[in-house]
Amino acid sequence: METLQLRNRFEEVFGIAPDLLAKSPGRINIIGEHTDYNEGFVLPTAIDKAIYVAVGKREDTRIHLFAEDFKEGFETDLKDIKPSEVGWANYILGVVHQIQERGKVISGFNLYVDGDVPLGAGLSSSAAVECAAGFALNELFGLSFDRKDIARIGQLAEHTYAGVKCGIMDQFASVLSKKGHVIRLDCRSLDFVYVPLELGDYEIVLFNTHVKHSLASSAYNNRRTLCEQGVSWVREKYPEVRSLRDVTLDMLDETVRSRDEDTYVKCRYVIQENERLNRACRALECGDIEELGKQMFLTHQALSTEYEVSCAELDFLVDYVTQVPQVVGARMMGGGFGGCTINIIAKGYGKALADQIAPLYKEKFGLELEGIFVHADEGARIIA
Repeated sequence: METLQLRNRFEEVFGIAPDLLAKSPGRINIIGEHTDYNEGFVLPTAIDKAIYVAVGKREDTRIHLFAEDFKEGFETDLKDIKPSEVGWANYILGVVHQIQERGKVISGFNLYVDGDVPLGAGLSSSAAVECAAGFALNELFGLSFDRKDIARIGQLAEHTYAGVKCGIMDQFASVLSKKGHVIRLDCRSLDFVYVPLELGDYEIVLFNTHVKHSLASSAYNNRRTLCEQGVSWVREKYPEVRSLRDVTLDMLDETVRSRDEDTYVKCRYVIQENERLNRACRALECGDIEELGKQMFLTHQALSTEYEVSCAELDFLVDYVTQVPQVVGARMMGGGFGGCTINIIAKGYGKALADQIAPLYKEKFGLELEGIFVHADEGARIIA
């Protein structure tokens, strides 16, 4: 998105020039799904699609927001920050609330938001909104938050105002990513290393299902509750355990299996997914893209049959590409029940494959299939 276009739209909406422009990208996650809220490991990176905000200070305590995607404005006052029935506004209001919770004083402001992160595609457009707003307000008001602070603010905004108890991965990747790299992030300590994303003769292509089943957020919170229940049962015998990160399969077998099969299976998935991520990291560091892809396929199978967060559309796409030799790995990505599959495909073959699958997908589900080509990009930044 051109900065001139962003600046001009702000002026059209608010009648005054913005003070600054910022962007924060969407993200992909190579492997490590539903591990972040269990203090495990993830392997995300930002992509070259982002949420853009233009902001300007006001001389009063009013907040005026405008979302281009919805062609909708929203107004409130700094003295009356609370969750709204206007869903998109909550991602920004939640950030303002977190700033206030940290004792920072800001004035009113105008904020315009637009972007090219596909909504509902599992690319964390919501985290990108939170982080773009947080990054811009931090700069506008000189709040002195570092990038990890901004990621935490975005995460808590989503917990408190959007009602989704997400982990830290999405916001962390949106703010701290490095071009051409993935982040091996320890979601407990927030220690991380950048790992070069060198795929050789392969590239990343996303297939957007264009579906988002309504049970996604409730099921997400349910899975988190089951994981917490499993940990509480393990802690009865092993009090040093803090999260599933600390639990071995033997400990799980001993303390959870006999009490509830569903809780056991969900917890087992998380433990094994951390192991798959470690294998995938080693493969990436060695340039073994076939092994990386194998771990992705294994993750999808487990997400579908064990963690039960896939859906017919996602399973169809992954099942299809398992028979295609030019695809070395694929899986559903994100919280589940829709969004995108992520595929490691031989360079130059992605469009042909999308064209091949699209009519079959439409015949079965009545939906269009979209191929999205992405590259690992920088995290949040000021653009003007």
